[in-house]
Amino acid sequence: PIVSVGATENALMAAVLAKGETVIENAAREPEIVDLANCLNAMGAKIEGHGTSTIHVQGRTSLHGATYAVMPDRIEAGSYACAVGTAGGEVELVGADLATLGVVADRLRDAGLEVDATTEGVRVKRSGPIRAIDIETQPFPGFPTDMQAQFMAMLALADGTSHLTETIFENRYMHVPELARMGADIRVSGRTADVHGVTKLTGAQVMATDLRASMSLVLAGLAAEGETVVNRIYHLDRGYEHLEEKLSGAGADIERVSSD
Repeated sequence: PIVSVGATENALMAAVLAKGETVIENAAREPEIVDLANCLNAMGAKIEGHGTSTIHVQGRTSLHGATYAVMPDRIEAGSYACAVGTAGGEVELVGADLATLGVVADRLRDAGLEVDATTEGVRVKRSGPIRAIDIETQPFPGFPTDMQAQFMAMLALADGTSHLTETIFENRYMHVPELARMGADIRVSGRTADVHGVTKLTGAQVMATDLRASMSLVLAGLAAEGETVVNRIYHLDRGYEHLEEKLSGAGADIERVSSD
């Protein structure tokens, strides 16, 4: 009854080598589903309807090798865009695809950022204060739950009060107490978080609780006064490669330190 990217992907991969036709209903429509189906088709699968809520798969006895370029990570791109929102400045996200950002780009613009396609990727610029906005997570093409924590870190410094509603996952606000350690003013009631913008954040020792929550703490640390130490960063490494190198290259004062 609930749209699931992981469930759709697993059903899709099982169906390509199953006997006969498989019909996947209430399928997820994320760009990653389309990308996976395109890759499988390049390997000899027969998949139709990917990108819609009903996918038809004609089973094959085998697949063959293929060369396929995986799509850019739209959540990684959105996360670095939020870094511009928290810390200011202008960056070019080389390799990012504005078309796959979709509603994330719309909400970034609503918050006051400039977001434009370039020949190399996506340019993000902050020339003024961050504006408060309201967000509700939804399955694609709605606002992705995997961007909620990063936007919360950015909106913690916005002018006014933002309202974030999480409809996809429970316990997706575990980063709120950690952001509060840094001075954020966030009140959670059920699935809704009211984010009252503050003028500054202060560095603190914080604990990463999951992948996107850990990124939100890094983003907050970029804007905070003083030093922020994010612990348990093994969560981060699940979704961000060479994070400190990329942020350092854009001017951040960030380093990975041993826990010894």
